[in-house]
Amino acid sequence: MGKKRTVDIVEALALPITEENGVELVDVEYVKEGQDWFLRIYIDKEEGITLDDCQAVSETLSKKLDETDPIEESYYLEVSSPGLDRELKKDKDYEKFKGRLVQISLYEPLDGKKTIEGELIGLENGFVSIKADGKKKIEIPREKIGKVKLAVIIE
Repeated sequence: MGKKRTVDIVEALALPITEENGVELVDVEYVKEGQDWFLRIYIDKEEGITLDDCQAVSETLSKKLDETDPIEESYYLEVSSPGLDRELKKDKDYEKFKGRLVQISLYEPLDGKKTIEGELIGLENGFVSIKADGKKKIEIPREKIGKVKLAVIIE
């Protein structure tokens, strides 16, 4: 079974579990690192994720995965928060985090830069719009973007 199909199956199994636990299912990753496979579930909620949230989702999902056995390889299950510098992957993320400072990594340089920071304006018609340098609006085609992450400001 392919990685995409595995992620889709796990996402379908995890969604009702996260909803029951009052958290949002942010992302599912199934990746091989060295010899080992990792199934990573990222969850979030307005007031932030606690260890208890992660444990509750992990225990329930682990039982469900054992029952349905959708993954052939052995793997490690990890449930965690997406972190302060979370990646924006879904369209709804661009709406939710409008006005926040983001860091965009590009596949090819734009004006000599492969990384651009600015205030997120949004996602529309396949373009990510930000306000850079406090005033200049930049629209970047989504297919030219490697990653969009929330920027972490350390004061």
